[in-house]
Amino acid sequence: MSYSGAIAVNNLGVCYRTVEALRDISLNLLPGKVTGVFGPNGAGKSTLVKAMLGLIPVNVGTVSYDGQPLQNHLEKVAYVPQRSQIDWTYPVTVWDVVMMGRVRKTGWFRRFSSLSRHQATDALEKVEMIEYKNRPIGQLSGGQQQRVFLARSLAQEAEVFFFDEPFVGVDQKTENIIFNLFHELADTGKIVVVVNHDLGESITNFDDLILLNKELIAFGQRQQVLQEENLQRAYGGKVNFFVDR
Repeated sequence: MSYSGAIAVNNLGVCYRTVEALRDISLNLLPGKVTGVFGPNGAGKSTLVKAMLGLIPVNVGTVSYDGQPLQNHLEKVAYVPQRSQIDWTYPVTVWDVVMMGRVRKTGWFRRFSSLSRHQATDALEKVEMIEYKNRPIGQLSGGQQQRVFLARSLAQEAEVFFFDEPFVGVDQKTENIIFNLFHELADTGKIVVVVNHDLGESITNFDDLILLNKELIAFGQRQQVLQEENLQRAYGGKVNFFVDR
């Protein structure tokens, strides 16, 4: 079943050579939700996001947005990869990074409009990083860098947001800022998908959860997914998690 403005993943499967990374994943991501992707190391969390975006080959299955292939609508998608995948030595400033989010709307080698500059300024103010606009990105802390890349995604004016492990190495202030913005985006009807690994109290910030271990263990509202049986299937053995009452 498809929903207006939703992302539909149908029977998605991914293999790396002879190793099966994901099998038979089907779910619908709805607008207005902050959805967390959880599972043990090697469960395929990042693989799922990359497969949906066409960054890695898909062996079987489809991913559609509003009834059409998601890859036909990548101008509506903002993606922030793991910090470990970014070259922090590249000589750009905070302002340069955020303005990259305006390139698709402006066009390559064209002058940025006053609207684009306003969007970038507004995005930096929302993440409380405007005072660092002229600072080289490599001189920032991990939490500050993550906020800058969040600002870049905001400047894109996207409809769909994917974040891969955005809370690794960040402080509590940054985590609060990021979650608040996630909820603001969802409240305006955006799709927000976040790969995470923390089963602690911060899990209450997610509306829906995707629980993976190469296959889909459970998908739905937090209380529905965070059942002991589901967690045993995903993680095996005993796992500690926050009890969401």
